[in-house]
Amino acid sequence: MLRVGLIVNDGKELAVETASSIQKRLESSGHIVVRASSSGGMVGFANPDQHMRMRGYNACVPDGFDSSISFAIVLGGDGTVLSAARQTAPIQVPILAINTGHLGFLAEAYLADLERALEQVLSMQWTIEERTSLVVSVLRGDQRRWEALSLNEMALHREPLTSMCHFEISIGRHAPVDISADGVILSTPTGSTAYALSAGGPVITPDCPVLQLTPIAPHSLASRALVFSDQEPVTVFPATPERLMMVVDGSAGCYVWPEDRVLIRRSLHPVKFVRLADHEFFQVLRNKLGWGLPHIAKPDRQ
Repeated sequence: MLRVGLIVNDGKELAVETASSIQKRLESSGHIVVRASSSGGMVGFANPDQHMRMRGYNACVPDGFDSSISFAIVLGGDGTVLSAARQTAPIQVPILAINTGHLGFLAEAYLADLERALEQVLSMQWTIEERTSLVVSVLRGDQRRWEALSLNEMALHREPLTSMCHFEISIGRHAPVDISADGVILSTPTGSTAYALSAGGPVITPDCPVLQLTPIAPHSLASRALVFSDQEPVTVFPATPERLMMVVDGSAGCYVWPEDRVLIRRSLHPVKFVRLADHEFFQVLRNKLGWGLPHIAKPDRQ
C-alpha cells in the first residue's frame, strides 16, 4: 500500500476529471490518496501597501502532505508543475508531472500515456532527477518581508518594464557589479529555457551546478548574461528611487522598495522529478523548442 499525493489544477476541467479517475483507481487498489489543489503553491502577488509575507517557503506544503508520501502525481501544465514544486520540495516528495496543458516542457508523460505511466510508477519502476531550486527572500534590515521557493527564476524590474533602472549586485565573495537595464533575471538551469532564454541568455543543461544572471535590455554592451557557481548567494540592491516589481516563476511576487534587498540562494531542498525513462534533455529541447533541427532549404516554387 502506498500513500500517493495528487496535486490538481482545479481551474482546468480536464485535469479535475482525470484526477478523479486516478483517485478512484488508486483507492480501489488499496492505496491512500492525499489530494490538494495546485493553487496552494501559487503564492500570488502581494498588495503594494501590505506586501509583507513573514512566513517562510515551507508554508506552501498542503495539509496532509509529509515525507511518508511515496510520490505525487501533478495534473496540469507547466505553471501547475511550478506551483507543485513549491508544495513538495520542502518535504522532498518526488512529483510525476502529467501534462494536461499546452507546451508541457516540464511534463514526464501525457494523457495518452496515462495508463502506462500509472502502471510503471505504481510498480516503483522509476528514477528520480533532482533539479536545483532557489529561496528568494526580500529583506529590510534583519527582517524577512517576503519569501518563496523558485524552480525557474526571479525577475526584478520597474513598472512599466520599459523604464531603465540601476542594480547593484553582489555575488558571493566577489566584488559588487553595477547593471543598468530594464531589469535583471536570476535563474536556475531549469529556468534557463524560460524567461532567461527570451532575454538572450544561454541554455544550461539541468545537471550543471550553476546559476545564471541575465540583464533585461541592458544599456551597455558590457552587460551580458553571466553563469556562476550555485554555491554563491546573490544579493540585489535596487539603486533606483522608485519601487520595483519582483516576479518569481511567473506566479508569485511583490514590490521591492529602495530600502529593501533581494537575497537569492540555492535551496537545500531540490525539486525531485519522477522519471519513467531516460530523460534526454537535448531531445526535449528539439521537440519543444526546435533546437538543433536541421536547416532545409525551401523548394524553388518557380
